[in-house]
Amino acid sequence: MSNQESHQTTSPEPRFFYGYIVVAASLLIILLTYGMRTSFGVFFKPMINEFDWTRALTSGAVTLSMVMQGLWGILMGRLNDRFGSRAVITLCCLISGVGLLLMYLIDSAWQLYLFYGVIFGIGMGGVFVALFSTVARWFVKQRGIMTGIVAAGIGAGTLIMAPVSDWLISLYDWRVSYLILGSVAMVIGIITAQFLRRDPAQMGLVPYGQNENVAENTSHNAAGGLSLKETVSTRQFWMVSIVFFSLGYSIFAVTVHIVPHIIDLRISATTAAIILAVSGGMQVVGGILLGGIADKIGNRRVLVIGFVLLAVAMFWLLPIRSVWMFYLFAVIYGMGVNGGGIMEPIIVAELFGMKSHGLILGVVSFVFTIGGAVGPLVTGFLFDLTGNYQTAFLVCAILNVVAVILAAFLRPIRK
Repeated sequence: MSNQESHQTTSPEPRFFYGYIVVAASLLIILLTYGMRTSFGVFFKPMINEFDWTRALTSGAVTLSMVMQGLWGILMGRLNDRFGSRAVITLCCLISGVGLLLMYLIDSAWQLYLFYGVIFGIGMGGVFVALFSTVARWFVKQRGIMTGIVAAGIGAGTLIMAPVSDWLISLYDWRVSYLILGSVAMVIGIITAQFLRRDPAQMGLVPYGQNENVAENTSHNAAGGLSLKETVSTRQFWMVSIVFFSLGYSIFAVTVHIVPHIIDLRISATTAAIILAVSGGMQVVGGILLGGIADKIGNRRVLVIGFVLLAVAMFWLLPIRSVWMFYLFAVIYGMGVNGGGIMEPIIVAELFGMKSHGLILGVVSFVFTIGGAVGPLVTGFLFDLTGNYQTAFLVCAILNVVAVILAAFLRPIRK
């Protein structure tokens, strides 16, 4: 390997780098899987209307799903460090697809919790961790923009899957829609996963830009880094954990409840789905734009920018009632989501290195998913308690202000 590295140092970058295939495959898988997750809000009202469930009860399935995703993500991060993303993602796409297909059979709440909460949640567990850890391993230079491109798949999934789900529900019903979309996501996801490779060493390569003197080649980066035990003893780990808990809470509280909130204001379900889709479109823009900016001005600054946008969006959401105001919310919110979201794997790599990146990212992602689990449940509970979403959305706004402060004071680890 030393001869290869020496050759890589003195030779120009190849015209084509296999890491771009990894990025493209990761983008498509993220689009499909997270598109199905974020479209749950479109299925929310049809299920409530059929079964007469409370919003807290229905949101509880998302809570359980996020908990399972987080727990499974820790294990999948460890397996990804050892065996690679191809095996991990193939398994995850299979399990999550089965969970979605079983949604066709639901006739009671316990089945919703089992099929969506447990099975789909387990399937989603390794998707984020394995894919983003893999992209971080393939790129040192351009890590921000490549992570942003993959993260844009979350927004693209919302942009595409929300209106498609609404259209299929209008043609058939929510059960058949889950059957169709689950089948497509599972099959395409499994096929695409076969193009993944854990790291460049498996193909006799080194990470793109590893030997260049770029800002991200810090003392903890590349092959070195901290173990999980060393990481959890730093204050940076706990600051990062609170930041991404706040992000998960806000994202999934809005994703699950924004469509019902808009419909409650006597705006059509189709318009509500389009507004959700617009937020997804802006996540695409935000992921690519802010990912590129991060390579120039630094990752922590972009993290702060993302949470400032989220805080502004959540305070804006409190008084609005008209359609154009919701579209403006979708634009600001969508930009902020990926401003914060794309930074999770990058900040973990920057602060703690690549030695145990998958495992550490799995733990941080677990904290994110705990936020994502608590957010929809508490939001639904507060709605059932007060009859509106004002208090619930105010909680989101306050959490984002806390995240802005912590992100602003986040500093590199000094040995």
